[in-house]
Amino acid sequence: MAARRLIYLSGHQVSVFQWQSGVLANEGSFDASEDGLRAFSGYLAENAKSIFVILANVAEEGFHIETIPFLRGEDRRSIVARKLGQLFFNARLTTSLSLGHQKSRRRDERILLAALTNHEVFAPWLGIMASKEVPLAGIYSLPLLGPSLLKKLGVPQEPCLLLTIQDQSLRQSYLENGELHFSRLTPLQNTSIGGIAQTFSTEASKLQQYLVSQRLIGRKQALTAYLLAHANARKAIENSCVDSETLSFTTLDIEDSASKCHLKLLPASSHCEPLFLNLLATARPAAQFANDEQRHDYHLWLVRAVLRGVGVLVMLSCLLLSGKQLFDAHQINQEIAVLGEETALGRRRYADIVDTFPPIPTSNETLRRVIDRYAELEKSSISPAPLYREISRALDGAAAVELDGIEWKVSAVRSSPASASPDALSYDALTGGTETAIVRGTLRLGVESNPRQVLAVFKRLVDKLKFNPELEVEVLQQPFDVESGKSLKGGDTAFEDELPRSFKLRISRTIGT
Repeated sequence: MAARRLIYLSGHQVSVFQWQSGVLANEGSFDASEDGLRAFSGYLAENAKSIFVILANVAEEGFHIETIPFLRGEDRRSIVARKLGQLFFNARLTTSLSLGHQKSRRRDERILLAALTNHEVFAPWLGIMASKEVPLAGIYSLPLLGPSLLKKLGVPQEPCLLLTIQDQSLRQSYLENGELHFSRLTPLQNTSIGGIAQTFSTEASKLQQYLVSQRLIGRKQALTAYLLAHANARKAIENSCVDSETLSFTTLDIEDSASKCHLKLLPASSHCEPLFLNLLATARPAAQFANDEQRHDYHLWLVRAVLRGVGVLVMLSCLLLSGKQLFDAHQINQEIAVLGEETALGRRRYADIVDTFPPIPTSNETLRRVIDRYAELEKSSISPAPLYREISRALDGAAAVELDGIEWKVSAVRSSPASASPDALSYDALTGGTETAIVRGTLRLGVESNPRQVLAVFKRLVDKLKFNPELEVEVLQQPFDVESGKSLKGGDTAFEDELPRSFKLRISRTIGT
């Protein structure tokens, strides 16, 4: 993380402090001469990566309270910029601070407009900082830290004066409802304890009279002046600062105040610079005077800081993901090892079981080949089922037909009519050959039937078989001998009509069709 350095700027010099965990370390003072500016430039070159904040305590400043309509966004920014331009013409360091909204129906907003009017005091220092491209977080005015100080000290939010000593000057601020309304800087001519006490009394009375003349307070309104001083000056202050009807004095011990503000090195005198610098490091006010151009390098530093933060976050996420992947891989390796052990144990058990089997006259490899060949033959061998289905389809509805037997045989195309069993030849070897079925059966039509009816039933059976063009049907024996060379006697026919009439058919089909 970049170091934070605080620049305390007065009318004639700057002092640089490094703040770290409530400890302020003075790193040097530089006056406004050429040598001082050259030394300040060298100091910035050595600490170019630090973030700088300027705390200004100068007399050339202006404060003015304005009332604007209830606005938001760009409209409010435009009217505030116009008011600042009207009040502080040509001032480059300006700011505004909202003092809240009025409780009327219009809800007008009261704002404090402030400016550091003498830019020549800041120009040489800001020019050097811009040339060195050091990040400037902001320019703050010392009186704007007064509300934060009184809040930390637990002072009630009522109209009051705050008087502090720093850099051979006395800062006098008027606060109301915890917000700054006016401030001015007076040179401290006498820096002795008695001189400081007398200056507190005199300047507090003058500021009260000025506020009455500006109608910021009522003529008879009672005010409390809080004096921030060291314990060794308390007695002199109490002797010089006598309460009146409208002005009372309260001394705040600077060491006790520094402890409440968590400043580790307590001030040894009534000078309040360390107290305000610590407040600037820990509780910066919202209002500051630097514009976007003067804070350009600080904005770049913020962008780089965000990118670095995102990069660190991504790297940590990747490390976490890689750690999870390593953990998962370790678990998978453990599971693989366990499965390997279980597999080895299963193989040993299988081997032990196999050892208990009686020995076979061949090897396992030969037996596997035989079984595979048998399965292949079983898959490729031909079956009489298709031809039997055709015969069954022809017999459907022919109740007078009874089958006595079917002789089925297969003939290969290469061989002369030779029969073979279905398991003897493969399907590929029989493709193109012939399967034949010799069907023997009888016709039983009853005693009332005549030869013409018997022949009609037989003819229907043959026609049904021939309806399938793949089948070749040949009649080997008809129910009646109807050859032209034989005679048909009436008496014989009447006797024979009572007997079952046998027939024989040859049904052939080409294999593979």
